[in-house]
Amino acid sequence: MTKPANKAELIEASNTNYEKIVKLINSLPEEARNANFDFDTSTLKGLHWLRDRNVRDVLAHLYEWQNLLLSWINNNQAGKAQNFLPQGFNWRNYDEMNNELWKKHQSTSLEEIENLLAKSHERVMQLLGKFTNDDLFTKNVFPWTGNNTLGAYFISNTSSHYEWALKKLRKYRRSVDKSSQM
Repeated sequence: MTKPANKAELIEASNTNYEKIVKLINSLPEEARNANFDFDTSTLKGLHWLRDRNVRDVLAHLYEWQNLLLSWINNNQAGKAQNFLPQGFNWRNYDEMNNELWKKHQSTSLEEIENLLAKSHERVMQLLGKFTNDDLFTKNVFPWTGNNTLGAYFISNTSSHYEWALKKLRKYRRSVDKSSQM
């Protein structure tokens, strides 16, 4: 899927990819929904392949990043200057933050995280709807977005992040299908 270039494309891509995630999870056999991924990660690049071990972990990651987005936008719009990443983290060490987010949800149930993500998706889409196309896709509209557009942050935390999740979940789905054929 191509990167959204305007508000309408961003809304469409975000909702479509979110719905794909829900549909894919609902298509998994019940026991597979809560099982750990069983595919080989030794040749895969990215720490996330080792960190996120099941459907819950993937959804919790999406949920937490959407909360970062919501907090960042809401606080900055209210005049409370806030960096996107929490205190102590930057774009060089955010894997450490991701590990903390992972730990935070190890006792969260899949059902609970599905509900939390559904609500955060809805809140993100409502917030997105309040901005104009120019607000989202023109640089330097908001000083707190730095060299990026606000839309780039929405893309990273919705449509693109959903594509990342779909890649992992599809790989898992293929491994579940393969093992059921044996």
